[in-house]
Amino acid sequence: MMAKKLDQVTLITGASKGIGWACAELLVKRGHHIVGLARNQPSHFPGDFYSIDLADRKALDKLLSSLCQHYNFTGLLNNAGIVGPELIADIDLDTVDSVFQINLGAAIQCTKHCIVSMKNLGRGRIVNISSELALGLPTRTAYGGSKAALISMTRTWALELAKSSITVNAIAPGPVDTEFFRSNNPEGSSERIRKLNRIPLGRFASADDIARTVGFFMGPDSGYVTGQTLFVDGGSSLASSALF
Repeated sequence: MMAKKLDQVTLITGASKGIGWACAELLVKRGHHIVGLARNQPSHFPGDFYSIDLADRKALDKLLSSLCQHYNFTGLLNNAGIVGPELIADIDLDTVDSVFQINLGAAIQCTKHCIVSMKNLGRGRIVNISSELALGLPTRTAYGGSKAALISMTRTWALELAKSSITVNAIAPGPVDTEFFRSNNPEGSSERIRKLNRIPLGRFASADDIARTVGFFMGPDSGYVTGQTLFVDGGSSLASSALF
């Protein structure tokens, strides 16, 4: 296949709902051609969509090789993630492996493939979705550990790719009021109220709050910003606000 010659082509993982979906919608409005990856095919999508299990390394590598022949990627949003909550006393290393493959392995694979066209073009934007839970929370050994590692990788990749004018930044959201979050924290539940009470700004983030931050890092105004992690959490990660 001939590569599509579009000015801004951005790959988004975990694109079928939540933060990924909101980012796809916003970036399309800003002139990006979006290529979305997720396990489940949505009924409609603001761009090209490919169904893939990000836990399947060989299948993902094969798909990425094909996509990079068809698209000249200028942007990458590593958004996909799973939680796998377990106390350290009960932790299963298979759970750790699964969480790290989705949260880190897939991000590494996507980045490795997408930077080829970015280097050829002499420009690029990579945004990694981490989490405020990189700072720690009970039952989040795998999730928090993977998100902390993603912050470290963001800094490393920023150094490695700076000479190619590719910026790499991370966003660390607090609780985001997505459909998935609401299913685990229903309106009026004690857990939802507890989480809300630790946010100084007094509300949960919306997916659009995160998307607008992604839009900044993907846009022209952030061209001199790289290797940074921005906590978008309403102040909940501040020292005066207990994480649990």
